[in-house]
Amino acid sequence: MVTAFNKYQGTGNDFIIIDNRNSVFNPGNSALINRLCDRRFGIGADGLILIGALDGYDYEMIYFNSDGFRGTMCGNGGRCAAAFALKHGIAGTSQRFMAPDGIHEALSENNIIRLTMSDVKNTSKISGNYFINTGSPHYVVFTSDLDNLDVFSEGRKIRWSDEFKPGGTNVNFVEIQKDGIFVRTFERGVEDETLSCGTGVTASAIASVLSGHFVSAPVNVRTRGGELKVEFEIRSDLITEIKLCGPATFVFEGTVEI
Repeated sequence: MVTAFNKYQGTGNDFIIIDNRNSVFNPGNSALINRLCDRRFGIGADGLILIGALDGYDYEMIYFNSDGFRGTMCGNGGRCAAAFALKHGIAGTSQRFMAPDGIHEALSENNIIRLTMSDVKNTSKISGNYFINTGSPHYVVFTSDLDNLDVFSEGRKIRWSDEFKPGGTNVNFVEIQKDGIFVRTFERGVEDETLSCGTGVTASAIASVLSGHFVSAPVNVRTRGGELKVEFEIRSDLITEIKLCGPATFVFEGTVEI
């Protein structure tokens, strides 16, 4: 069977997106998803997103890492899903959809998607660094000279370390700058550095305020793939009103044999 797909990217984090409201795509075919995401033998992407039908919502976002298996929440993927839904008339400029970690809202304005993220109720420290779950688990390490850091080697060591077994963690390396933060992320499921990670950027921005590097949000974030902004409020032990703001860009469309 042949199905249509779109390719989208959010600050360099790229995704294959398929309208699956008619359930034409088998979400259990991990080998197919892995092949489609392969940059040499497939379309090439950090992940694949299925847009499903769900009563009471504009749609459901079902996310798969490039290894072919279901992932947890993807912030850049959520913004790309919102842009896809707007482009194809599935939803309007103001959207409400279900994702792996619960309900999200997205507002499209002037080519920027403002995605509401889930509240963060607990943060902790492991070996002196923040561990924050923003829909996906993230370990945040503050460092310097980030441009020259071997993110793949250092990130892989932490991702598989004993502290985070059995599921492992995403790892973010953060450099404080005058006007915000610079973030590079080793992403589990991709098992490599990605040009940007939305949930990782969100966790890093929160950690930069909790650690006292900045007084309050919003926090401007630079990634290797582009610029983002994270808004949030800290209310005692609850971090709420979290919004991940940035572009989500259509790249190309086509058809593929599934």
